[in-house]
Amino acid sequence: MSDAIKHECGISLIRLLKPLEYYQEKYGTAFYGVNKMYLMMEKQHNRGQDGAGFASIKLDMEPGERYMSRVRSIAQQPIQDIFAQINDRVNTAIKENPEYENNVALQKKHIPYIGEVLLGHVRYGTFGKNSIESVHPFLRQNNWMHRNIIVAGNFNMTNVDELFSNLVQIGQHPKEMADTVTVMEKIGHFLDDAVAKLYKQIKKEGFNKQEASPIIAERLNVAKILRRAAKNWDGGYAMAGLLGHGDAFVLRDPAGIRPTYYYKDDEVVVIASERPAIQTVFNVQFEDVKELEPGHAILIKKNGKTAIKQILEPTERKACSFERIYFSRGSDKEIYQERKELGRLIFPKILKSIDEDIKNTVFSYIPNTAETSFFGMVKEAQNYMNKKKEEQILSIGSNITQEQLHEILDIRPRIEKVAIKDAKLRTFITQDSGRDDLVAHVYDISYGSVKPGDNLVIIDDSIVRGTTLKKSILKILDRLHPKKIVVVSSAPQIRYPDCYGIDMAKLEDFVAFRAALELHRDRGTMNVVDDIYKKCLTQVSSMDKDVINYVKEFYAPFSADEISHKIGQLLSPPEIKAEVQIIYQTISNLHQACPHNLGDWYFTGDYPTPGGNKVVNRAFINFYEGKNQRAY
Repeated sequence: MSDAIKHECGISLIRLLKPLEYYQEKYGTAFYGVNKMYLMMEKQHNRGQDGAGFASIKLDMEPGERYMSRVRSIAQQPIQDIFAQINDRVNTAIKENPEYENNVALQKKHIPYIGEVLLGHVRYGTFGKNSIESVHPFLRQNNWMHRNIIVAGNFNMTNVDELFSNLVQIGQHPKEMADTVTVMEKIGHFLDDAVAKLYKQIKKEGFNKQEASPIIAERLNVAKILRRAAKNWDGGYAMAGLLGHGDAFVLRDPAGIRPTYYYKDDEVVVIASERPAIQTVFNVQFEDVKELEPGHAILIKKNGKTAIKQILEPTERKACSFERIYFSRGSDKEIYQERKELGRLIFPKILKSIDEDIKNTVFSYIPNTAETSFFGMVKEAQNYMNKKKEEQILSIGSNITQEQLHEILDIRPRIEKVAIKDAKLRTFITQDSGRDDLVAHVYDISYGSVKPGDNLVIIDDSIVRGTTLKKSILKILDRLHPKKIVVVSSAPQIRYPDCYGIDMAKLEDFVAFRAALELHRDRGTMNVVDDIYKKCLTQVSSMDKDVINYVKEFYAPFSADEISHKIGQLLSPPEIKAEVQIIYQTISNLHQACPHNLGDWYFTGDYPTPGGNKVVNRAFINFYEGKNQRAY
């Protein structure tokens, strides 16, 4: 993506189902789980750049022996930093105590991080400062083993104020109004309540306090705890948790907004945000990795028994389509095909924009995530050309000469790598002073790849703000002297903010919003903007679940093509000579390409939860009042 959308978080949970000695014997190391977790986190690093965290729990430790470990980092390369710290601790312990080296029992007893239950997290912060305190996993400690809880998730809650108020009403004093705190404390509250009730019951059965502890762990109903805790959650989430005695869970939101996949065999249970991470790290087939259904949780008891239970009533499935377009790795079998399909489906609009003049058109893409949709676009261009060749050959008939045949067959789509991103330069640009001149050189071009007077079609996976297009890409492409530059977005126009874990919170950041605003100004309909603001004010503080997204009225007077045309005008630098046209994917094509991920609120404003409508109305109020802040 030329304008990098800031990412979302990724989770990984690994539960080893055999004793650590088993992995030592079979794989040569008792740190099998830790090594696999490193790979799982690296394979999902595309989801989080701000920080990373790792936690582990050792089963069946004696009182006084450490059974929980956690390490977090906000270093420039946080995953490497975490596991460098772990390696240092392990190597130091073995160097100082050589008897640990081949003794799994001593390793487990004395070396931190080695354990049977492991939780990893890669973080992109959608809210709050990038401090170590904001990095998952979060830990809630207690002297009772089963009251300890470690939580990490890929999530954002839209009703934090309501959740905070609920905690206050039950007598708690949360340290801050943040969804991470409120979620963990809500689970913790019902965990405490469940433990207290079990303890009271077990005492009546004649067991003493010491005997009660393992019985509580055995009888603890995690599904019931999650049902009570998540009852009022409004948001998108894949929530993972470990209890101190060894139970583990991952819960997915009822609309399936955030992705969750799992794999189980007789050695391991693994859960992650991305299917190919599991496939690659554990060398298993596509069909072996299952998707966790919306509203369900995968529950792993301390004894290793694994079950999937419905926690919340599933709503209409609205799995995030942006996962498929951009966020998830394109190595997933389904995602790869879907991205190719997005490129194929938009080709007719491209063909119209170049007046079907493929002979004098160069096709390219903006690295790197758009490469797959580029393949789909080019394949469809080839199909179109083959049909044209067939028609030409048939029209000439048997009188065709070898020279004519070669001339016809030689015509094919012209494919070039025109724009090349200078990654080293990108990391250097940190200061506002002189930034525009530096941004203009983020991309290099392949001189000679386009003949003067050609059309140049360049596909991107999405066009969000358009800043890099205007300040860099279009200026550089114009140096090749094309007649026309057609910038293609394989995604539809992004018009509305996200509030479920992706950092797109301000309406005025979106070039589609700015284009619609200019159209209102051009047509003298700014009174519509005033009316929408007043309507938003009436509902932003409402606790009603039937909140209306009034921002839809902002776009309603204009067609998608009118907005695209205005975007082209806004993004065209005045000094360039080429005509610029911006083409976006249609909503219907998006649904056709990604039939199982119909969550399209970024494009349509159809939020899957009431909190989404509250957030978008708040975002419009912030825009209208000139407040440069998030809407959640």
